[in-house]
Amino acid sequence: MTHHLPINQILQGDCEQVLATFPDNSIDLIVTSPPYADRRKKTYGGIHPDHYVEWFLPKAAEFLRVLKPTGTFILNIKERVVNGERHTYVIELILRLREQGWLWTEEFIWHKKNSYPGKWPNRFRDSWERCLQFNKQRQFNMYQEAVMIPMGDWARSRLRRLSETDKVRDESKVNSGFGKNVSNWLGRKMAYPTNVLHLATETSNRKHSAVFPAALPEWFIKLFTQEGDIVLDPFVGSGTTAIVAKRMKRRYIGIDIHEEYCEMARTSIGAAITTL
Repeated sequence: MTHHLPINQILQGDCEQVLATFPDNSIDLIVTSPPYADRRKKTYGGIHPDHYVEWFLPKAAEFLRVLKPTGTFILNIKERVVNGERHTYVIELILRLREQGWLWTEEFIWHKKNSYPGKWPNRFRDSWERCLQFNKQRQFNMYQEAVMIPMGDWARSRLRRLSETDKVRDESKVNSGFGKNVSNWLGRKMAYPTNVLHLATETSNRKHSAVFPAALPEWFIKLFTQEGDIVLDPFVGSGTTAIVAKRMKRRYIGIDIHEEYCEMARTSIGAAITTL
């Protein structure tokens, strides 16, 4: 049922409270990047790493309720450094989300391919972030053909001379349960991608403190939804997810606690619609 949903709207408020008005099992995809621990203090209050899990779990409970059984939840998040070491709040959050009823199905890595160098006394610059995939059940909607990529140069050399092992299902040497038949890729022009996404960071929107690139939600929207499906971003910020969803002929719902960002998102969506 969708008639109780504020389809194609940006809503101002705490997503936990806003989502409490939504019907159960009504959203196809949730893709979002919440404020990271101790970040965006001026806009989102800066949740301390030690309190992050307890802050997030009630919101995740609403995500779990409104997501369809066949839906997917993508969480873009990254640990921060506290007192010279990585804080464990992301790992703790994963474990608590599993206790809440979520299945931690996959982890994608967003490699920021235009990240510039940096050095600190005990580490180098981060050039990646996590995109964690959670589901309500083991069977969910996934359209893998929508994100296939060109085979690439490796195919021309690797498939030129196949060994006998390449022509059968070769079981993993470490007994992982995964096997491969290299000959299956003969004559194909497209292949399935890995779980590492090589995407540049967003640099065009200076009015929001943490904008992820449009290509990031686009990839997940392709993989987990079809035209007409409903995409929710409960920390919508400047509206990137909503803009992409609209462009891809999906329905969107965006929520943000800051009215300034809601207005920014509405303006951006309106401008994007005029160019469609």
